[in-house]
Amino acid sequence: MEKTSNKKLAGYEIPTLTVRDMLRPLFRHRLVMLTTFSTVFLASIVVARDWASHYWVATMQVVVGRERLEPAVTPQPTAAVQATSKVVTTDDVDSEVVLLQGRDMLREVARTCKLAEGGSSSSSNKDPHDQDFSRAAALEGATNALAAAIKVEAQRSSRVIDVRYGSTRSPETAACVLQRLANLYLQKHLRLQRPAGTLDFFAEETDRYQRALAESEKQLVRFSATGGVAAPEILRANLAQQLVLSEAGLHQARQTIAADQQRIENLRNQMALTPSRSSTSETSLAANTLLEQLHSSLLASQLKKTQLLMKYDPSYPLVKEVDEEIANTNSAIADAERAKYVNTTTDRDLTFEYLRQDLAKTEADLASEHARASALQTSIQDMRLRMVQLDARAVQQTSLLREARANEDNYLLYLTKREQERTSDALDDKRIANVAIAVPPEVPILPARSPRSVIFAGFWGALLLAIVAGYLAELADPSFRSLSEVEEILNIPILAAVPKRAE
Repeated sequence: MEKTSNKKLAGYEIPTLTVRDMLRPLFRHRLVMLTTFSTVFLASIVVARDWASHYWVATMQVVVGRERLEPAVTPQPTAAVQATSKVVTTDDVDSEVVLLQGRDMLREVARTCKLAEGGSSSSSNKDPHDQDFSRAAALEGATNALAAAIKVEAQRSSRVIDVRYGSTRSPETAACVLQRLANLYLQKHLRLQRPAGTLDFFAEETDRYQRALAESEKQLVRFSATGGVAAPEILRANLAQQLVLSEAGLHQARQTIAADQQRIENLRNQMALTPSRSSTSETSLAANTLLEQLHSSLLASQLKKTQLLMKYDPSYPLVKEVDEEIANTNSAIADAERAKYVNTTTDRDLTFEYLRQDLAKTEADLASEHARASALQTSIQDMRLRMVQLDARAVQQTSLLREARANEDNYLLYLTKREQERTSDALDDKRIANVAIAVPPEVPILPARSPRSVIFAGFWGALLLAIVAGYLAELADPSFRSLSEVEEILNIPILAAVPKRAE
């Protein structure tokens, strides 16, 4: 028999599959659909009211591999930072996941957040041992429930770990669980990363060297007070400079003494050869006064002769007498002109006086240089003794200063180390470690599932299940529902079909 989609049989045309045909089974089994829809929808309402509106989920995210380089514990002022940064592998992330699921931390979380309360009631008349056992059993059960409820998952291809915890308790309880877990996790991680007791050690060493530094400073003050010398090294340097100058002055004084002695000897030799007086002027003069008198006498005689010749003859005795006087006067004038008088003036010799004054000055300078040399020699001896004393004081002060400086360096070193450790502890308090809480847990404000969304999803789920239930009921119904089913199942031709209701 040939099958066709449209077949005419006894004047009746068999229709093709239409939307009406598809929806007809649902109408035939509408009771099953209504029951299924109502049951599922009512169940979603109950879940939304009793579970979704009271189910709170707290979340947090942990980042692995946020390296904080810890300084090595060394006696150097600036400790070398250990460069231990490496690529975070999946094994590292898995290790942190396992560490987050530690039973000890979950037990402490269950105890702190009081998850074991309400699980079992104990009467006051029970044995204390049984009460302890009951509390321990309740705590262990709460720990197991917490381990099953908490979800720790590492995101793929990243260093982020998601931690989720959902509970039908209060939202504060859900946040408390993750907050306490984060604190315990960071504390455990820090205990595994950093040595313990370093701050106390550096604090003790700082106090010890501070006391040693104070004692060294007291010794320095006592040294200056007892010795009367505040800075012996500086005084020694100044005294050494003065000693060098004094020795140079002593040598110069000795040279001056030798030069003065030689000069005195030379001056004395020159004074022995130099006269003490010398003529300052020598005047050669004729007998001028006598010549003037003689010329006056000669003139008077000649005038007298002239007067006599006017009266008497040249042979007259008076005239002859006058002639004789004139001749004698001329003879006396001639003798006076031939005779010369030398007038010599003498005074102290300048060279001799200069030598004498220079000798006196040199002898005075020699005595002064002798006194200066003697004083310099005495001063040099005193300065040498003083320098020996200052050397000893400088050595003592240097030793005290070296000890004080060493104590100060150690004090500053351990003070720096203490501050570094205090900073590290402060960072630890802030949970700055090789892992970090990227998203800290907070108290959820809204439930994890909105009751409306649950009801909305329940409505559509109920509708879908109702449709599925209708078709399943249709499949479970053994009666024939169409001509094509009769032909396909019985494999016989249909001669006539009587519709349920004529149209």
